[in-house]
Amino acid sequence: MSSKKYCIGCGVLLQDENVLQEGYTTSMENDICQRCFRMKNYGEYQVVTKSNDEYLEILKTVGQTKDLVLYIADLFNLEKDMNEVRSYLPNKMILVLNKRDVLPKSVKDEKLTEYIKSLGIPFEDIVIISANKNYNIDLLLRKIKFYQTSKNVYVVGHTNAGKSTLINKLIKNYSDQTQELTISPLPSTTLNKIHIVLNEYLTLIDTPGLVDHGNIVNYVETDILKKINPKKEIKPKTYQIKKGQCLIVQDLVRFDYVEGEKNSFTLYLSNDLKVERLNLEKHDRLKELSKTTYEMKYREDLVVNGLGWVKVVDPGTIDVYINKDVETFVRKSLI
Repeated sequence: MSSKKYCIGCGVLLQDENVLQEGYTTSMENDICQRCFRMKNYGEYQVVTKSNDEYLEILKTVGQTKDLVLYIADLFNLEKDMNEVRSYLPNKMILVLNKRDVLPKSVKDEKLTEYIKSLGIPFEDIVIISANKNYNIDLLLRKIKFYQTSKNVYVVGHTNAGKSTLINKLIKNYSDQTQELTISPLPSTTLNKIHIVLNEYLTLIDTPGLVDHGNIVNYVETDILKKINPKKEIKPKTYQIKKGQCLIVQDLVRFDYVEGEKNSFTLYLSNDLKVERLNLEKHDRLKELSKTTYEMKYREDLVVNGLGWVKVVDPGTIDVYINKDVETFVRKSLI
């Protein structure tokens, strides 16, 4: 091989010598690797597991620049600790809350912004967008122009937050480029830093997503993965639950209401997922999974990382049964 060449889909170094190694392409004249080619043309997903140590090294190099950073977060799947990425990056940062289109329209943007501001994390600005629906993309570009310190602007965030979708939308809207980043519902699609020159004033630098090891998408089959990721506005399902009842979601998670007065449980999940309300005593399904007990206070969400959340109105005790590697946590109600 002569000069180095990188895949324009995922940023990996291209090579034509070893079909088993990342970056393999059948010919060095190609612009994308075999993995991206098969993902784009056949919808075939191939998992690449990179350790977060490599990603954190990349983040540290971003932190050494004075460049503006866009931190892309998924509104449907907000991280438990949004300060984590911030702790590596002293740069000016805009928080971009993506996937607005999947949350109910009845929820006001201002309410979501207020919620994030109440967390006390220092951002230059917060912009709510939907990269899929082209919502507020013009506003985001204006904010980028206002805050950028050089023509380079870095794009960071967790896997599946929609970084590549957003960049592809910016390319389509504001550039003559034909380059397109590879998109899939699986983690770790982008493998290296990718430079995208939008125009003479703005170069976007996409970085690999931080892998969230507690996310349920890492532990389900592809057919379930497609059901978990909401493709349109979610319709919340509300159940009046009495002590001694449980809710089971698609044989993935079980919520047992073990103590408390009659309560209201509202599920914010993909519309494609099946929910069953059952009597605790008569059903043992999923009880072999790992159990965590939560003492819920007034108006709190019980979050299942990557799946959605249950908004619980009144105090009560809930047992959650789920794969031991999937993270669950409680936060004050988002909606």
